[in-house]
Amino acid sequence: MSTKIISDIGNWLVSSGALATLFIFAWKYVKPILEEKQKHAKTVRERELLGFVNALADNAVNSLVSNSAMTGHDKFKTATSLVGSTLADKGFDVDQATVEHAVQSAYEKSDLTPTVDPNEKPTTGVVISHD
Repeated sequence: MSTKIISDIGNWLVSSGALATLFIFAWKYVKPILEEKQKHAKTVRERELLGFVNALADNAVNSLVSNSAMTGHDKFKTATSLVGSTLADKGFDVDQATVEHAVQSAYEKSDLTPTVDPNEKPTTGVVISHD
């Protein structure tokens, strides 16, 4: 007897359109949640990819620090090429400008860029004595 009742309820849901209406209301509730999860996952992937690009740029720039046979511009081009080719080999599609910004940032953090203390007063080489 209980299977007949369940079957009758199922048939009524299908034939009356109540099941379709229930599905539409459920979809309107679930769809924004799914879209938000998808955006979050995309953001996390992009953040992780950017971290990977920055790490590659740091490694490429640091590997060129001691190479005195190359100019700064050549080192930048080589580091950018290394990072871009490594990303392409791994199957990542990253904008060239992003790679260049990561290499520039790595260059500014590296030993290739002189460190300037903003609190230090510049010296002119002339010493004035107040005797």
